[in-house]
Amino acid sequence: MIMAHTVRRGMALICTILVMITVPMPLAAQEYRYIDAGPLAFPGAQGWAKHTPGGRGGEIIRVTNLDNDGEGSLRAALEASGPRIVVFEVGGVIDLDKRSIRIEEPFVTIAGQTAPSPGITLIRGGLQVQTHDVIVQHLRIRPGSAGGGPGAGWDFDAISVFGGWQIIVDHCSLTWGTDENLSASGKRFVGDTPKDWGQAAAHRVTFSNNIIAEGLAHSTHPKFEHSKGSLIHDHVNDLLIIGNLYAHNVERSPLFKGGVSGTLVNNFIYDPGQRAIHYNLAALEWAGVPYVNGRVTAVGNVMRLGPSSWDGLPFFMLGGDGDVDYHGADNIAVDRIGQPVPKFGRYTTGAARIIEHDAPLDWPAGLEARSAQQVEQWVLANAGARPWDRDEHDVRVLANAAEGRGAIIDNENEVGGYPEHEETRQPFDPALWDLDTMQPLDPATLDRSRKARGT
Repeated sequence: MIMAHTVRRGMALICTILVMITVPMPLAAQEYRYIDAGPLAFPGAQGWAKHTPGGRGGEIIRVTNLDNDGEGSLRAALEASGPRIVVFEVGGVIDLDKRSIRIEEPFVTIAGQTAPSPGITLIRGGLQVQTHDVIVQHLRIRPGSAGGGPGAGWDFDAISVFGGWQIIVDHCSLTWGTDENLSASGKRFVGDTPKDWGQAAAHRVTFSNNIIAEGLAHSTHPKFEHSKGSLIHDHVNDLLIIGNLYAHNVERSPLFKGGVSGTLVNNFIYDPGQRAIHYNLAALEWAGVPYVNGRVTAVGNVMRLGPSSWDGLPFFMLGGDGDVDYHGADNIAVDRIGQPVPKFGRYTTGAARIIEHDAPLDWPAGLEARSAQQVEQWVLANAGARPWDRDEHDVRVLANAAEGRGAIIDNENEVGGYPEHEETRQPFDPALWDLDTMQPLDPATLDRSRKARGT
């Protein structure tokens, strides 16, 4: 009995050791080696995340239906584990039915460019990225009010990044968010130092070439008015926002919160409501914690006021209680008739300061900015999902930005409502694609058979 008991204890100990060896510790407890060299994620990738592999070399998972869940669905593909490249053999609309999709398993590439025309649109929900090494390209995400009235109590980002790193959101169309259209955040004040806090927040993130527009104002958010472009929450760092169109958002195009380090390059901000770019360290949220200066670099951006904009709205505004270090160069900020507007403004009366610097504060290796005079035309031609195959809503937003039209809206029905594309199908042929970058070997591979009129 004693020998048998000892053997059982020994076997249990061996099993415990094997489990400890074979089951990985949570990534937060491991030493992660950032990828700062090697191939780009795709041609033109930029920023601190530009070398992320995403799902390179992993399993190709085909999305074969427009169902909200189950085998063959986008949700199932994103909930799978291991490196993976998500491709589409179906085009149309996926109704998330107020259940956003969480991406919790790392090393994934979502290749919306592989879908047959008119591409993939998600409605009534969004994507939540809560892991690392993720590439999202060429999706349209339009959460909308989902049938709810003002203050109904649900709020959706089109895409949110929470605590992740080495993430690229590129060439997506993100509209009708009832919280933000695109955001980055994380847990606050985790650890003992500002460096620790930055590791717990989203970091090494690129938002590039997206349409970030028409956040719904008086919609379902419990705070009521909530038309917001991008919230970049406290401690987020190594963030590049480049080549995007921000249009028809009341605020947050973008908003940087306390201690953020962010770089804005070659964005076109059109028709901001009461604020465009702003910084705010909120004292109530930092109670008892020493303030950390924000770091904002803005180069080669264009802001043009529109029908919804406050008269004389400044390019950059300061609120709250913390100082911000700021570098700005070659930015154009004008009203509706092309007259300059102020560079700086304030919307609180505290002692916080804008501390100007002559050189960029944070600048990714190899980044070259376009001249601001080139930006408006370039962004309108290139931003958003599937520029070769635009849908009717992207055509409308881009045309209005070009012509000085459009306005902030409260409900998606004011501009035509949710899209109702018929389901389309086309098999995915890996021989037609560079599977390392998910670029087509021949541009003719990109399907445009159902592109909207006006493109």
